[in-house]
Amino acid sequence: MPPRSLILPLLAGLLLAVPAPFASVWAAQPIGSYANGCIADARELPPEGSGYQAVNLSRGRNFGHPALVDYVAGLARRAGAEGLGRLAVGDLSQPRGGRMPSGHASHQIGLDADVWFDLDLPALPRDARERTDFPSMVDVSGQRIDPGRFGVRQRRLLQLAAGDPRVTRIFVNPAIKLALCEGETGDRAWLRKVRPWFGHASHFHVRLECPPDAADCVPQSPVPPGEGCDAELLSWFEPRKDTPREPTKIPPPPPACVALFKR
Repeated sequence: MPPRSLILPLLAGLLLAVPAPFASVWAAQPIGSYANGCIADARELPPEGSGYQAVNLSRGRNFGHPALVDYVAGLARRAGAEGLGRLAVGDLSQPRGGRMPSGHASHQIGLDADVWFDLDLPALPRDARERTDFPSMVDVSGQRIDPGRFGVRQRRLLQLAAGDPRVTRIFVNPAIKLALCEGETGDRAWLRKVRPWFGHASHFHVRLECPPDAADCVPQSPVPPGEGCDAELLSWFEPRKDTPREPTKIPPPPPACVALFKR
């Protein structure tokens, strides 16, 4: 065994020799909450890969925690292997996370991703992917899914998306959640992670849980028990009163994020 005086230099040399991708994995840290935070050392989701293509790249929102990048790439491979189609991947986070100029309150710590339900988008050059004209899966007039658009493939994609143990929630339009509740005849445990939320008629929003080593990541409250196919879901279809609401006050970001944004 080498003398103790040599051990620390040897260890330092080993750490310096770690390949950059692995060093990035160890350094990446989500800080704060999903709706008020940032991420240090986010990784870029490549603009295209096996089974997917990222859209709206000009926004600079295709960055996330390495676990999220791995999740999206893995979901695309599984969907492709089952012949579901090519995924169109929307917003993840900005390079350092934080609040986006428009479009989201969350997506701030590199653990959220949007995936469009349209599985028939052909492979396109990057400039042709600057688009927001993805079809809605919901017939708004009847508050139900459009069966001509939301079918077996979209249902299976959501099941695959929810099957990863890193996923804590998947947000979809209430009409889509209702269709899943009414149509699932097999294993229904995965329905618990699929939660109704405003919008989300053209895409679904995946949220990963805080990684085990992320000490500064603030987790969301656990998903309630059960399938989520009860009275709470039905309440989304009740008439809602248009009552004026107080403007939402945007909280200051965590101090660690303020320092990160200044780099």
